Amino acid sequence: MRIASLLPAGTEIAGRLGLAPDLVGVTFECDDPAGISDRVPVVVDTALPAGGTPGEIDAVVRARASAGLPMYELDRATLAAADPELILTQDLCAVCALPGSSVAQAQESIGTDARVLSLDPHRLTEVLEVITAVGDAAGVPDAAAQVVGELTARLDAVAAAVRGRPVPRVLVLEWTDPPFLSGHWVPDLVTAAGGEAVGAIPGGRSVAVGWDGLPEALDAVLVAPCGFGLDDAVAQARAVTGHLPAGVPVWAVDSASYVVRAGPRLVDGVEAIAAALHPGTVPEPPPGRIARVRPASPPPAGD
Repeated sequence: MRIASLLPAGTEIAGRLGLAPDLVGVTFECDDPAGISDRVPVVVDTALPAGGTPGEIDAVVRARASAGLPMYELDRATLAAADPELILTQDLCAVCALPGSSVAQAQESIGTDARVLSLDPHRLTEVLEVITAVGDAAGVPDAAAQVVGELTARLDAVAAAVRGRPVPRVLVLEWTDPPFLSGHWVPDLVTAAGGEAVGAIPGGRSVAVGWDGLPEALDAVLVAPCGFGLDDAVAQARAVTGHLPAGVPVWAVDSASYVVRAGPRLVDGVEAIAAALHPGTVPEPPPGRIARVRPASPPPAGD
């Protein structure tokens, strides 16, 4: 089956299901399987300028949204030449990936009758259901069942490892300028790792708040800026530690790979977060996933 994936999560899922050879179109952000955007035509590019600070990016996104301008550009000619039979897209977030409405318009303009599968999970359990849906649509249900089974077993292993331990109160920042509290499946990652996601909206959208609106009774902060890897997350975490409650440990996470992309690597993210929140209970994650930016301060003498 010829598959065009218009979002990185779809490409990642396709790769895990053994469908990488069937991909005929991907996005500029697709990096799993490794090197896929060098081997497969890129049909989706960004309309946003490169290299901006979080505040500059936020301003551009807000300006384009208010003007009704897209965040992504679809190469319709390349998509038409790819002649896909199945198109993977989403309608969850216009800022995160090309929305399904743009795909429908493209279908009409290029005259394709390809099946369109919209991947719109809101919770961690729904991400697993999406993997099953892709497997069914692509004709590989057994491969999907195996992948989901393996991921579920890993989640169960983390749950068993942290069971009975104190549950730390964890703040996840999905953006730093302005600060955004986490939503969708991100709070579920913290819960699965043995923490309590405070100020979060499980299944809902992330929301912007002022620094004075952050919860204060915290045991840890995870800085996981949407779309950024670990190095950028570390730099952004260092830039905002002065706004965070004193004495609370701060961790930076490769959000682009392990937090905000609704694919199999979310389970890698759960394991990394569990290792940070509950040291010694689960194996240490490979380098490049999570890094401590600020350790916890010792309690005052006499406490």
